Amino acid sequence: MMGFTEPIRAVVIGARGGVGSAFVDAIQSAGVQNEVWATSTTGEGLPRAASRTAAVDITDEGSIVRLAEAIDAAGFVPNLVINCTGLLHNSDFGPERSWRHLDIDVMRKVFDVNTFGVALLGKHLIPRFERAPRGVFASLSARVGSIADNRLGGWYSYRASKAAQNMVIKTLSIEASMRWKGLVCVALHPGTVDTALSEPFSARVPAHKLFSTELSCSHLSTVIEGLTAADTGGFFAWDGQPIIY
Repeated sequence: MMGFTEPIRAVVIGARGGVGSAFVDAIQSAGVQNEVWATSTTGEGLPRAASRTAAVDITDEGSIVRLAEAIDAAGFVPNLVINCTGLLHNSDFGPERSWRHLDIDVMRKVFDVNTFGVALLGKHLIPRFERAPRGVFASLSARVGSIADNRLGGWYSYRASKAAQNMVIKTLSIEASMRWKGLVCVALHPGTVDTALSEPFSARVPAHKLFSTELSCSHLSTVIEGLTAADTGGFFAWDGQPIIY
């Protein structure tokens, strides 16, 4: 599965629901020797299939440090890390339609999750990989984070934070390649998925373009399977096509 010839030892960040939960179930069902360390902000509501669970708030570096320490203490050496967290809206705010709606506190919250948290995951989890023929550090991004593809405007915080995440992934990949030649760091666009994040905006999405979490996971697993060291630092859509930053 996903191009690994050895058992998968995965850390799935944001595995409480949506694509993260689907990844946990898919990896565990693909082989009895596979292991998945699943996290959510509270450590609750995680898939029963997970081998291990932890509470991780990616906006709190201390909680990421505690996860890294627990991984070390357990002798768990990951060969796959998938970050499935993301923030577009909550009960207090939605994506901005105009510059008139920009609010610095909202922007900070969105960047904390979509950009800064991803950088901290890289800081503390990439060093846990071993020098092996294959390793993957992947984070879910979004096509709207492509600067070249922005033709509609709006959604300032989400667009900008995802674009910044893509740069974080690119920069992590350069540093990581100096030590881990087989490690691939990528940003992945899962498509429009039928989750709470997209629900307020999915009414106009054609049925064939609105993916279930399981289908999105399947598409992304195929993309990961095809990745090589030459792809590190890239940004790829659910169908394997590269997306221009």
